[in-house]
Amino acid sequence: MIDLTSQCYDLVTPDGVITNLKSLSNTRKLATVRIDAISAAFVGFQIDPAYVQFNLKSTLAQLGINAIGQEYSLDAKNKIAEVQVELIAIGPVAVVMLELLEAGAYIGKLFAADDRRRVRDPDYLMRMFGRSDRKGRPLLSLGGLEGSGDLVLERVEGHTVAFLALREGATTYDTAIYGLLPTLAKALCKNISNTRGLLHLHHQWQKDLPRLVKKDNILLVRTAPLHIRTVYARVVEELLPSGFHHTTANVLEPTTAASGDIYELYGTSHQILDDIPLEFYTLEPFREHVFFSDRDQLVSSLEDSKTLFDAFSTAPEPTKHLAATFVVKGTQLKSLQLSDWIIADPLKHEFPGLTHPSRQALVVEKYIETQPAYPFLKAIENGMIPSQGVLLCRHFPTPLLKRMLLNDLVQLSLKRIYFQYPSASHGDFFSHEDRAMLLDLAKFGIPTFWVDKISGKILQYTLKPDKESGLFVPLDLVEPFRKSTVFGVYGSNLQEGNFEHELRGLLEGLLKLREEVNHPLLSVGTPLALLTGGGPGAMEVGNRVAKAVGILSCANIVDFRPKDNSVVNEQRQNPHIDAKMTYRLDRLVERQAEFYLDFPLFLPGGIGMDFEYTLEEVRRKTGGSPPNPILLFGDVEYWRRKVTSRFQLNRETGTIKGSEWVSNCFYCVQTAEQGLSVYSRFFRDQLPIGKGGPIYDDGFCAVP
Repeated sequence: MIDLTSQCYDLVTPDGVITNLKSLSNTRKLATVRIDAISAAFVGFQIDPAYVQFNLKSTLAQLGINAIGQEYSLDAKNKIAEVQVELIAIGPVAVVMLELLEAGAYIGKLFAADDRRRVRDPDYLMRMFGRSDRKGRPLLSLGGLEGSGDLVLERVEGHTVAFLALREGATTYDTAIYGLLPTLAKALCKNISNTRGLLHLHHQWQKDLPRLVKKDNILLVRTAPLHIRTVYARVVEELLPSGFHHTTANVLEPTTAASGDIYELYGTSHQILDDIPLEFYTLEPFREHVFFSDRDQLVSSLEDSKTLFDAFSTAPEPTKHLAATFVVKGTQLKSLQLSDWIIADPLKHEFPGLTHPSRQALVVEKYIETQPAYPFLKAIENGMIPSQGVLLCRHFPTPLLKRMLLNDLVQLSLKRIYFQYPSASHGDFFSHEDRAMLLDLAKFGIPTFWVDKISGKILQYTLKPDKESGLFVPLDLVEPFRKSTVFGVYGSNLQEGNFEHELRGLLEGLLKLREEVNHPLLSVGTPLALLTGGGPGAMEVGNRVAKAVGILSCANIVDFRPKDNSVVNEQRQNPHIDAKMTYRLDRLVERQAEFYLDFPLFLPGGIGMDFEYTLEEVRRKTGGSPPNPILLFGDVEYWRRKVTSRFQLNRETGTIKGSEWVSNCFYCVQTAEQGLSVYSRFFRDQLPIGKGGPIYDDGFCAVP
């Protein structure tokens, strides 16, 4: 269970307050301590109560008071606990302080010493040395940021123990401490934090005082300043020398910063104490300050499609509901439960619009706060989640979350985003704003992955170098896609035509040709990709042939599902697609602009193909695309009827003056051999093409 609201870590409770106090003698009192508002995630509710201990405030322990928890009553349903605690005064200062304690004083909390959370491997801690949190505070050190040789880590009886070397001498109090005690008693009733700092004003360091424990006296010893932000630490009573005991203020919290240097001991011994043994307990995974690069198991799990599909299957039903969770370790990913997800009903919001900026801002803010990813992102911003991890969202996050996703603090912790569906309302199709956010996420170094049910694969959003668009690509094809030269097929969604054999011959010939030429777009080892609209007809032919010859098969897919007054044919996605991007119909023009083909191929088609043909002309005229050859597959007469009259009319009226050369970018072919002859000459720099090339009266060159 993830609790992002509690300031307490899951191994501890809030401070408890004395509700009843009974005097047993001048050195002993019995207190009833009540603890309210315990987090539902408190581990003590789940484990054997024998592992739950009362942990005294260190302010009281440093004054010489010890506390022994005797009876524990934990109520998980009401999230409360009651503990019978015997308070024992050790030394004259403690006797006075014990007398000042009264009902209403906050004196300690519960610690759940869950054996499953004990640190067993010293390497878990060693990798924290020299690292700091985002505020520059050491994650773990004794001394400075890099740590100190005074901290020795060993594996003792199956778990990690640190031995902290003690400084010479011991600490005592000046006589003025007695005047501070009434103030401390009142401060405890107000539950004022850091009262321990007031004690330091009255400490007297006696360098020559031997570190011996004597009956009825508290021994205060010091180590170098200790910093802990990644774990809980607890004094190991069993490893202290015979006759030494530590007070029950023996747990160091993960907020310890250069102040965990005083330890309170009592007992009777003639032996000098040399060091303090500490054992460690891990925090909740998302609070461990662990770096993504250190999570080997998580990284490998994220490369396994079954693990990710299984993880998403734990999200609550129905699938139309939004859901999100934040994962920081491999075992967490593999054991996700329903309770680990935050869910939300995808309710529609009516935005006032930019003409009402104040109302718009207010409604947008409320909408953002309803998103299931919001609590995780807010917790990262607030420092509640300092571990690096990945965000799992059932649906691609709303672009309105962009400012949070790209926040400096979030960017440090959020290493990847995984989703199953692009949109709750439009299924597999992205909006223009979605694609803009995908670009921003890629540029800010936050990889985005589609856990795609259609292909059964994990697809990573991947940008082509120097292009303002990308595709979702299977993980094993990401690098080939980035380096690929892209061919593309335009044509009818209604007719396949009879070009499959020739198209296959063309692509197979290109694979052979790359072994013979040395061109920036084609040379030995250049990956090839083929891009279509992903639908049936000519597009399916292209994707099917690409798969058959072993090159990357890609598609830019538009949502052509029937709508009111629709006059377009619904287009099913063909099953031969490796990499893809999807578009809503209202962004058809943007979809065409994002094809970015190196080498387009046209098959006979209708209005859509006419638009695509014109767009490729405009790209070359304006320099948006270099003058690479474009193949027109089919009968010469067909293409004359499609192209020539328009080209000649524009030429006669002077509306394309200076751009007539664009005609030398188009080549009409009927066979693979003809197409390969064009490509062969181009890749060998033997093809007259571009502004200095010839002008063809038909608007294209008919290849003999």
